[in-house]
Amino acid sequence: MIERLNIIKKHYEELNKELLDPEILKDIKKTKELSKEVSELEEIVICYQKYEKVEKDIEAAKEMAKDPEMGEFAKEELETLEEEKENLKKELEILLIPKDPNDGKNVIVEIRGAAGGDEANIFAGDLYRMYLKYAEKEGWKVEPITEEYSEGGGFSLVSFMIKGKNVYSKMKYESGAHRVQRVPVTETQGRVHTSTATVLAMPEAEDFDFELDMSEVRIDITRSSGCGGQGVNTTDSAVRATHIPTGIIVYCQVGRSQIQNKEMALKTLKTRLYDLKLREKEEKEGMERRSKIGTGDRAEKIRTYNYPQNRVTDHRIGFTLMQLDKVMEGDLSPIIEALITEDQKRKLSGE
Repeated sequence: MIERLNIIKKHYEELNKELLDPEILKDIKKTKELSKEVSELEEIVICYQKYEKVEKDIEAAKEMAKDPEMGEFAKEELETLEEEKENLKKELEILLIPKDPNDGKNVIVEIRGAAGGDEANIFAGDLYRMYLKYAEKEGWKVEPITEEYSEGGGFSLVSFMIKGKNVYSKMKYESGAHRVQRVPVTETQGRVHTSTATVLAMPEAEDFDFELDMSEVRIDITRSSGCGGQGVNTTDSAVRATHIPTGIIVYCQVGRSQIQNKEMALKTLKTRLYDLKLREKEEKEGMERRSKIGTGDRAEKIRTYNYPQNRVTDHRIGFTLMQLDKVMEGDLSPIIEALITEDQKRKLSGE
């Protein structure tokens, strides 16, 4: 581990030297790539520097322990330093786990009502509200893309972008089928129904991730539509972008202008194609990620929200929380943290 850390530290110092080179600074793309790499290595290097300092302090404390007058003090100091060293070692082990290169990115999220008719669409709306509240707690910014309202309430489809620090590292665990068990507002007999909504969280494609060939894209301008009072613009400003080779269609209607909608539609299309490229790469190379958490089949049932028992269960790790009311108010952190911890545990054990 130490040998690997020394290589990382040396590489980090070399990258910082490169960033001072006037020739490299002229190349915006190169500068951006180097800055990103420096940022990714910085946490590891800072932690390793602390580890090295603690090792030196331990050696100094051992020398001090030889002095009869300072022996007792040095012994206490040594115990504290050894504990700190062990904690830093564990932290370094986690930091050295290969990271998903997309972890630091913004995400585009799509939520669709699935099985269960109106109740599924209402639940899709509840999940949307939950993510809005969670984003607010995390200090992230949300930009709506598409809102296809359902007559019975909620959304048949709602998509939005979340911007902030390391958004994908947390939101990637949300892709999959979410199941709700509750008495729907439309139920007259008081029976509990089961419905589902699907969530897809995709890392935003950056310029150097995927280049969109505009000759393969058809842009159609349509009239925005929405339920009354929703504040949706009803002028000819909605944009539908179709990627002809794949047949992927993206619709954006929430922006107040055609220019805004076109920009967001193309950004979403690019992200959808980048996501497709990532999936194809995994299949082609047979890339079996060590942990299936957050990377499994999108049709997989990942979580159940049981309203009568105020219970939420994440089936991937068998994690249950009897605080569904808080979760629906955006308090998703306990679930996300449990998923991250299990993910790290599996990777450390080589699963």
